[in-house]
Amino acid sequence: MTEELLLSTINDNIFAVWFLAGAALVFWMQAGFAMVETGFTRAKNAGNILMKNLMDFCIGTVVFILIGFSLLLGEDMAGIIGKPGFDLFTGYAEFDFSGFVFNLVFCATTATIVSGAMAERTKFLSYCIYSAVISAVIYPIEAHWIWGGGWLSQIGFHDFAGSCAIHMVGGISALIGAWILGPRIGKFTKDQEGKIIKVNAFPGHNLPIGCLGVFILWLGWYGFNGAAATSIPQLGSIFLTTTVAPAIATVVCMIFTWVKYGKPDVSMCLNASLAGLVAITAPCDVTDCFGAVVIGAVAGVLVVFGVWFLDNVLRVDDPVGAVAVHMMNGIWGTIATGLFATTSAPGNDTVIGLFYGGGFRQLGIQLIGFAAVASWTAVTITLAYLGIRASVGLRVTEEEEIVGLDSTEHGLASAYSGFSITDISSMANMKVNENTDLGQDDYTKATDFQKEMAVPVVRRR
Repeated sequence: MTEELLLSTINDNIFAVWFLAGAALVFWMQAGFAMVETGFTRAKNAGNILMKNLMDFCIGTVVFILIGFSLLLGEDMAGIIGKPGFDLFTGYAEFDFSGFVFNLVFCATTATIVSGAMAERTKFLSYCIYSAVISAVIYPIEAHWIWGGGWLSQIGFHDFAGSCAIHMVGGISALIGAWILGPRIGKFTKDQEGKIIKVNAFPGHNLPIGCLGVFILWLGWYGFNGAAATSIPQLGSIFLTTTVAPAIATVVCMIFTWVKYGKPDVSMCLNASLAGLVAITAPCDVTDCFGAVVIGAVAGVLVVFGVWFLDNVLRVDDPVGAVAVHMMNGIWGTIATGLFATTSAPGNDTVIGLFYGGGFRQLGIQLIGFAAVASWTAVTITLAYLGIRASVGLRVTEEEEIVGLDSTEHGLASAYSGFSITDISSMANMKVNENTDLGQDDYTKATDFQKEMAVPVVRRR
């Protein structure tokens, strides 16, 4: 064996190991999502959030084995879908084990994004059903277009690690689901004519856990973006852009919220870090440091705008900001590839963005891909939600929502048994907050359950 061939073999083996290590990092991101969503929601639903994140991966594995993997990476059929089959069982000796695991962990991420936006009021059974639909059909087919030899890859669409295929798809599914589901009780205050006059914030019950989740996700993102790298220079460049974009996004968000609201917003800055990561995911391998800076800066502002837009314009209740982080910045990252791609990035000889002399060609291709994948996702997930709502129902009852899903859906007294948790800063100064609001101020219009759950007040004589 020649020295050159030996070095090539060693290099291939090293990157094969890194490929699987990257897949493990992406799997570890499930813990990050679980922590972020749990920390950003209320304590009475913590166990339910954890269970959903666990089942995202486990149910996703089952359906990916049965149909998802073959639809994604099976023999291409007219550029639309992979040929369904059971090679995992019939041809195991020659099966692509690494490819299966790698694509499985990405698939599970798509479904996980949805849980945060629909948190605190979704039936657990319904969640399991639409999570399975996303992992079995919706994600594998559009991912085949991009990564499985489908029609988008044939025309030159570029999404290296999933701004479009994963984050935008999960974000669109989250937006439509939250809209169909409706807001949590007490999210919007209405006047006597039913017009919304106030948007109420529901602060998360455990910001330290939410922050830990963001750091776990950031660490996992190095595998998310870097696992498919094929050379040391390319891997180094991907790590650089994957670090710069979220850091810039977070700093920009801090300054923006400081100026706009008078204080730097902690939870918004945590989401800004994720927004920067989402935005850089598609172009991470084809952009340079300057591109990563601009992409991150836009993401830092876009996430703040997205949260405001959902609350004040669309009137959609997204407890954790998943739509602003994943859908809006997934779209931005997809488009940014057509703007900031450059051949100075290691390993990129073909994808050139508008701002680097490539004209409108790549940007046009990116816009076509965005429109196609967004349309596919919107239609299919809407049909799934409507079918679930018509059959087993999508939303829990008013009683279940007020008591909390830990107790009503899982028989769990509390995710924090042994701890004392209070929602007020002073027992001597109790006031209405997001955890005591039952959604009805007029006692005569309240339901029997709302009256039963209301805090009795004794008037002093």
